[in-house]
Amino acid sequence: MDSIRINQRLEIPASELQFRATRSGGPGGQHANTSSTRIELTWSPADSPSLSDRRRELILSRLSGRLDSSGTLRLVSDTHRSQLQNRKEVAERFAELIADALRPRKTRKKTRPTRASKERRIRAKKKRGELKKLRGKPRRDD
Repeated sequence: MDSIRINQRLEIPASELQFRATRSGGPGGQHANTSSTRIELTWSPADSPSLSDRRRELILSRLSGRLDSSGTLRLVSDTHRSQLQNRKEVAERFAELIADALRPRKTRKKTRPTRASKERRIRAKKKRGELKKLRGKPRRDD
């Protein structure tokens, strides 16, 4: 794998990505305890020379919750018993994550509530108020 294609205009070279194989945790017996099939992919978008300034800003802002304190993106895969399959899966997830971060967001169009929806809301509030009023102690009518 020379590079990971994100979209038609962007490819991240494999030299920017660090793949590390470690032992999988959890049950699995002898195979899981002896095989380093878990793959961890790390990438620093702030240090990536293949990103333009605009793309770098988008990725850093939209993936800020997924970056660690040093600004590194970390993805892990240990679903398969094969190191190669886990490597493919983590690379695909990486490409989808970056492509989604770079996808333009739709701008929200301001809308106003319709007259009917306002009336429904007021009716529901009045009905709820009547229910609450009926819960009180009965009044003595003199």
